[in-house]
Amino acid sequence: MEWNSKQMMAVALSRQIEDNKTYIIGTGLPLIGATLAKNTHAPHAHLVFESGLFEGNPQEVPTSVSDLRICCGASVLWPQYRYFGFQAVAAGRGGIDAGFLGGAQIDPYGNLNATSIGDYYKPETRFTGSGGANGIASYCDTIIIMKHEKRRFVDKIDYVTSPGWIDGPKGRERIGLLPDKGPRAVVTELGILRFGEDKRMYLAEYYPGVTPARVAENTGFDLDVSRAVEAEPPSPETLAVLSEKVDPMRLMT
Repeated sequence: MEWNSKQMMAVALSRQIEDNKTYIIGTGLPLIGATLAKNTHAPHAHLVFESGLFEGNPQEVPTSVSDLRICCGASVLWPQYRYFGFQAVAAGRGGIDAGFLGGAQIDPYGNLNATSIGDYYKPETRFTGSGGANGIASYCDTIIIMKHEKRRFVDKIDYVTSPGWIDGPKGRERIGLLPDKGPRAVVTELGILRFGEDKRMYLAEYYPGVTPARVAENTGFDLDVSRAVEAEPPSPETLAVLSEKVDPMRLMT
């Protein structure tokens, strides 16, 4: 079966989810990837949403974490203050495996900007800001979803909305954050990037039909591509689940 870049991205996101682990999920492609994982290799993964919902099973793709369609089949619907308490306690005890985040800019150490482009007080563009992203990035491992463009993958972001590895192995510890939590992977429409022992981003996998050179050309900082391998394409069975059950209306893929 043929597949497109968004479908490959959804499959790549689903591969970051393990069975019997707990994840904080956003809407859009993270929800598609998580639902795909639940319907394939990780049926017992636990999905948590920032609006206080646990394990919703929406029949249509929600537009946000506050969309009531996300309530369908949920096992728990908490007031949001209870969700924040759960996040802090569970993350501190290792009960949350990872959270899914996105942003407008990312730097080599996985620090994210979702606040503004340009000077903070006189920005060229103002975005919605952190929401719960800073708390997730501060307490949990993260899986980041980005569009792969030079203007987004930059050497220095304009504002740190959500902390990554700061500036290297001791960066988080130096500013009082959990030193063993941080960005785990960056999933784009070109491939999957991870972080080495120096906590700097490198290309781990490139999708079929993409070259490491193309990934480097679309990155605004020096990127190590020497360790990159070609990602496994989606299987026909996985694509069938994605297109027929998870996103049959093709709203996201």
